[in-house]
Amino acid sequence: MRPDSSPGRTTEQGTNATTPEGSMTAGPPTADSGARDSLAAAKPTWTFLTNHAHVLICLSADPDLRLRDVADRVGITERATQRILHDLVEAGYVERARSGRRNSYRLALQRPMRHPVEAERPVGALVAAFVGYPD
Repeated sequence: MRPDSSPGRTTEQGTNATTPEGSMTAGPPTADSGARDSLAAAKPTWTFLTNHAHVLICLSADPDLRLRDVADRVGITERATQRILHDLVEAGYVERARSGRRNSYRLALQRPMRHPVEAERPVGALVAAFVGYPD
């Protein structure tokens, strides 16, 4: 058969289909395409907390966590995690301490949250809601 990009036509690669957005997909369905579609449908497009809050919560739960692991848990790049940590250190919410070849992090839980809506509450209240107060 000759390749054809018309919707619904069979080609050498498989069946072309049109997505709801109108773009074309080609090829036969794979074994994991159903799982991937359900995962994409389940992944939220927004969350209630910022990535800064996610990083803070991760470090509160495990102060010795590597940035690579924080990035994996939050779902962002390691570089984005480094930028967020830099922001948190500069603003006084996190202290970084060298422990051998690794870093350990200490949170300043008494500091107020930054937005005027929640500025009367300490950042520790947010952390406590998810992981409790660290010792």
